[in-house]
Amino acid sequence: MVTRAGRWPEPGEQLSVQACWIAEVMLQQTQLRVMRPYWRRWMEAFPDRATLAAAPPDQVLLVWQGLGYYSRARRLQQAAQQLEERAAVTGAPWPQDLADWLALPGLGRTTAAGILSSAFDAPEAILDGNVKRVLARLLACPTPPARAGALFWSWSDTLLDPARPRDFNQALMDLGATVCTPRAPACERCPWRPWCAAYAAGTVDRYPVKADRRPVPHHVVGVGVVFNERREVLIDQRLDEGLLGGLWEFPGGKQEPGEAIEATIVRELREELAIEVDVAEPLIELDHAYSHKRLRFLVHLCRWRSGVPRPLASQQVRWVAVSELERYPFPAANSRIIAALRDWLAAAEPGWFRVAPAGSSPVLPLEP
Repeated sequence: MVTRAGRWPEPGEQLSVQACWIAEVMLQQTQLRVMRPYWRRWMEAFPDRATLAAAPPDQVLLVWQGLGYYSRARRLQQAAQQLEERAAVTGAPWPQDLADWLALPGLGRTTAAGILSSAFDAPEAILDGNVKRVLARLLACPTPPARAGALFWSWSDTLLDPARPRDFNQALMDLGATVCTPRAPACERCPWRPWCAAYAAGTVDRYPVKADRRPVPHHVVGVGVVFNERREVLIDQRLDEGLLGGLWEFPGGKQEPGEAIEATIVRELREELAIEVDVAEPLIELDHAYSHKRLRFLVHLCRWRSGVPRPLASQQVRWVAVSELERYPFPAANSRIIAALRDWLAAAEPGWFRVAPAGSSPVLPLEP
């Protein structure tokens, strides 16, 4: 959070709203040191709001690739389009009211307040994970922060320095990130130690109180890498909904109880794409964890047998050359599948790609 010249901003000095907005959204679930290269890549691709608003959706997802939570990239573009429309009507380049930012897709109070505080030095309190931890220890709160949101917001509001809100918020986040850390907090360095209830009671490690965690479900997913006789593979694009909406993937689905994984792949491709395949050898097995579930992918090579692929449960399907896969945004778990596929293809025997029966698979055109 510095000026274009690389210096710390003066009180009341406005920073780039575009830069602050993108950074705050990326920081919702990503640490600063991890976020920085993605932020730079994004700002190079979309240096202003108009460029983001007009970009092809696939390009937006491709530039976001690696950060996860792809719905945020879609919502950023939707917000950019709404902000462009608003600016054309009002003549104001950016909103400076919390309610206006909260009306945009994908923004909660912490993110919206962070944008206003960082960009405009507005007197808006914040409540990210670091701040919650500091407040929970300072006041020895016996309730998990997730169950006491209003209380924590009232504390953050009360403590905020209205004369220097940007500096105060940044200092509070830095205090949680570097001193009042989750493990082994450096209480001897903390400027709030004389007023910290948890330190006074010798119970710092007990806070913040954690809510009971629900068990994370685990699913086995069968995935088919389907080849036609031209050595092209079949991919489909997810619907624009959910965590991975709009991304491309190799088709497949969850294994049913007692079902062989080969049967899972045949069933899923029949139900979702209206095609029949021969399931061949395994390509790769991999595990991937999301915040709300754990998945094991059992990936098999497949030969297309019959049926014109149709997107019965997706936006669209395409036959593409393996060398063209990098043009499409895929979920993170698919990067290892693509790497394994390229290694396998380099050593594959020409006879493996048998000629398909009459009425061979159509070639769906690539986007220019």
